[in-house]
Amino acid sequence: MAGSISNTAAPVTSSLSKLQSLNGLFAIYKKQGPTSANVLNTLKEALLKEAGVQNPNPRKRKKQSLKIGHGGTLDSAASGLLVVGVGNGTKMLSTMLAGSKKYVAVGELGKATDTLDATGSVILEKDFEHITKLDFEEKLKAFTGDIMQVPPLYSALKKDGQRLSVMLKKGHKVEAKPARPVTVYNLTLQEFKPPLFTLDIECGGGFYVRSLVDDLGKALSSCAHVKELIRTKQGQFTLEEHALYEEKWTLAHILRSLQPCSHSEQGPDCTKPAEANT
Repeated sequence: MAGSISNTAAPVTSSLSKLQSLNGLFAIYKKQGPTSANVLNTLKEALLKEAGVQNPNPRKRKKQSLKIGHGGTLDSAASGLLVVGVGNGTKMLSTMLAGSKKYVAVGELGKATDTLDATGSVILEKDFEHITKLDFEEKLKAFTGDIMQVPPLYSALKKDGQRLSVMLKKGHKVEAKPARPVTVYNLTLQEFKPPLFTLDIECGGGFYVRSLVDDLGKALSSCAHVKELIRTKQGQFTLEEHALYEEKWTLAHILRSLQPCSHSEQGPDCTKPAEANT
């Protein structure tokens, strides 16, 4: 009996050691529904189970058996690319937060919601029939380049250590954060079928697509909210080439798509990502 226990323990230890030795960045696909934190916990639990860890608790921070983090929150209603850092790769995530991102957003004119997206309650309805495609494209120019933007109340931003969205759900009064500088590198109207419209957006860190769509609605003497949001690119990672879907959240697939990081005195250094072949 003792012999069989040692035989099974060896591969488990080996798998866990291989998992813990990972250092780098890779990308996964986040579906609509769960929060980015929940998706990360699901990924971590799947990897620890594969490595033979019994009853893994991905939320436990003390004595973490796997150091993992993500490079920028996607709203629960949004889907698309989520960059993940493992080991020393977690030290590169601040670069991902500040870097360039691309989104495809579907907005709806004529209705504003408290969350600025389709998960919220409608708080205002206004006419939109006066808005032409030309009007829309003209207004986009004012939202391109270096602009000032007020973040949404329902967001991952914090006050006194608590997320604003959590405080609102608990019934606390929350004041809007002051406008802050953000950068929009490219903003184009891909489709205009009122009340729906589709935008292609390339922006820098700290930018909220929900705020953009809300501000656009107001600028057009109407109102609007985000119906659908997909992140298609973050840094050098793209949804099409690099994102691992849930069925490929395995050590073998991550090893193939990992952008390795070597840690030196200057800090972690990562090389170009491999394709995920999803």
